[in-house]
Amino acid sequence: QVKMVESGGDSVQAGGSLRLSCEFSGFTFDDYAMAWIRQAPGKEREGVAAIESDGTTDYADSVKGRFSISQDNAKNTLYLQMNNLKPEDTAMYYCVADEGSTAEWMVSTEHFYAMDYWGKGTLVNVSS
Repeated sequence: QVKMVESGGDSVQAGGSLRLSCEFSGFTFDDYAMAWIRQAPGKEREGVAAIESDGTTDYADSVKGRFSISQDNAKNTLYLQMNNLKPEDTAMYYCVADEGSTAEWMVSTEHFYAMDYWGKGTLVNVSS
């Protein structure tokens, strides 16, 4: 049984930092690409950052230079380090896994419904 649990969301002021974590079980990271997908109130879902098992990463243009995705294979945990947060980063952040995908596709696609596994999300609120 696949389980994915996000944590680390909080309310912060603009310019602050947060680190999101996603602990997962039930699948092997070697076979999956993983990503952080976010959805702001009233907006469509947006790929934020993704990583493949070989360490290849990709980022949305809006977060490049501010966010960093990483994984700890020993702990079965995915991370998203978010620095210099902006009010427009306010959203529910979901941890997502998809077998055989690329990081580029997971960030750029609109077909989020096709991705295999989703966590329940963690809320990030950035105030100005």
